[in-house]
Amino acid sequence: MKNSIYKIIAIAVITFSCQNSSENQVDTVEPELAFDKMLENYHEERLQLFPLDATFAGDTRYNHILPNNLTERFKLKLTDFYTTYLEALESYEKSSLSEDQRMSYEVLKWECEMNLKDLNFPMDLMPIDQMWSMNLMFGQLASGSSAQPFNTFEDYENWLKRVDQYIAWGDSAIANMKKGIEQNVVLPKPLIKKVIPQIESLAKGPYNEHLFYSPAKNFPSEFSEDQKTALSESYKNMVEGQIIPLYSRMAEFFNNQYLEAGRETTGIDALPFGKEYYQHQIKKYTTTDMTADEVFQLGKDEVARISKEMEKVKEQVGFKGDLKSFFNHVRTKPELMPFTEPEEVIANFNAIHEKMKPQLSQLFDKTPKTPFQVKRTEAFREASASAEYNQGSKDGSRPGTFYVPIPDVEAYNMYSDESLFLHEAIPGHHYQISLQQENENLPEFRRTLWYSAYGEGWALYSESLGKELGLYTDPYQYFGMLGAEMHRAIRLVVDAGMHSQGWTREQAIQYSLENEAESEESIEREIERYMANPGQALSYKVGQLKIIELRKKAQEAMGEKFDIKQFHNIVLETGCIPLKLLEEKVEAYINN
Repeated sequence: MKNSIYKIIAIAVITFSCQNSSENQVDTVEPELAFDKMLENYHEERLQLFPLDATFAGDTRYNHILPNNLTERFKLKLTDFYTTYLEALESYEKSSLSEDQRMSYEVLKWECEMNLKDLNFPMDLMPIDQMWSMNLMFGQLASGSSAQPFNTFEDYENWLKRVDQYIAWGDSAIANMKKGIEQNVVLPKPLIKKVIPQIESLAKGPYNEHLFYSPAKNFPSEFSEDQKTALSESYKNMVEGQIIPLYSRMAEFFNNQYLEAGRETTGIDALPFGKEYYQHQIKKYTTTDMTADEVFQLGKDEVARISKEMEKVKEQVGFKGDLKSFFNHVRTKPELMPFTEPEEVIANFNAIHEKMKPQLSQLFDKTPKTPFQVKRTEAFREASASAEYNQGSKDGSRPGTFYVPIPDVEAYNMYSDESLFLHEAIPGHHYQISLQQENENLPEFRRTLWYSAYGEGWALYSESLGKELGLYTDPYQYFGMLGAEMHRAIRLVVDAGMHSQGWTREQAIQYSLENEAESEESIEREIERYMANPGQALSYKVGQLKIIELRKKAQEAMGEKFDIKQFHNIVLETGCIPLKLLEEKVEAYINN
């Protein structure tokens, strides 16, 4: 295996410093500096392999690059990259590192090991799905209102260069899915049916109404007429000559070959490597060693516990009937569907923000500088999308954005909007991600790092803070919080059920309908989401339960000395880390 030049430099610095130390030298400084330099090099080299991460962080250096991550050449690069840095870590004595550096050591070790294991599974044979894949993210960027900037003439040219490489990615995706058909590694049919309309919507003109032409409709005012004319022509040619033909090829393949080849089975365990892959996914997304059976049982226990809390709310509002009937009551209650225009939904979320603002300082003394906004999800993906948060840029020039899908405004039910805002926005993802990105004490690679168990666990924990923040005064909104928590508990059951217990898509949908108040359409989208990315849905509840456990432990151990603001600082200041490392950090805080 070829060694990276960065590894050679890092080890050489350490070796030199040790060989040349003397009584008059402080021989602990150089290894620490070398370690920090190694982390810096890791970050810089990684950004070139994952330039979209740089774009989303507001680093514009690689905005013209999109490596084809579906090729064997790219996979070999990744293998070399992670192996090199894993070997580099072994050259450092942990005892010579500072406490912060030892945390970075453990985080980087986890990163390298987990990503190398990822490469053992042929998931590149299923590169497109209805929820998570590159084509959906790229469509967001193409809108001109996401992370890809369109402020200068160079920005517009960078996007054209990136589109050139995206075309190659799209053709590789088709080629890989054809290989997947040969090896019986294909998506379930229901997911394929959801992908087809997404693709077909982008396989037609006219060019000036196409999503990918959007930036050419919003040129900065300082552009000259010659610049506008040249770019308009380039973007017209890009849409008509590259994008529409690519999506036409994709649509033809999906309709004429892939749909017929789609599998009838639901869970990933139906694939030859599926059981091993699902256990890997559990570890990746929960950062624990839980088994599928343990996840399944935890989910059932949590469903039973939360159901008892829901019964109390049902009695409080005076509903006569069983809990399942109450779910239908909540789903269809006209007062909970008051909106006639999408703008009213957005305004309601902004009103929630205003209502909780006065109480935020009681729980947090560190808040992000990055601005925040609520936006409607783009039309091309709205029908299959869930509410989500996209981080702002590290320098704060691009705000963090809470995207809300509103496919049918008159059917939009607001009963869980308060808990949804706490989760996706403030103090959930926006606080956690922005504070992490803004923390200059963290090495660069950790400022944009994401562990779902920590990040989603924090967001779900944030939902439990509603009463402390002056929300949930309406019993239906409190029921919405319980519903959101129930939703995450159900995820443990249905995700493990489908991918390890032989459950079908239909069984999972039925279980959800019987235990939560979400609409059938929404539940169907969610179940198919779990089918597309096994294990991801487990992270929320596992992470939330760990943070709640650590807060309770700190309160009991510290008594009157416990400070909720300081506890939140302790949890948030390191950014995303595996749960075991978070637990060790909180225990050190308690014992100080």
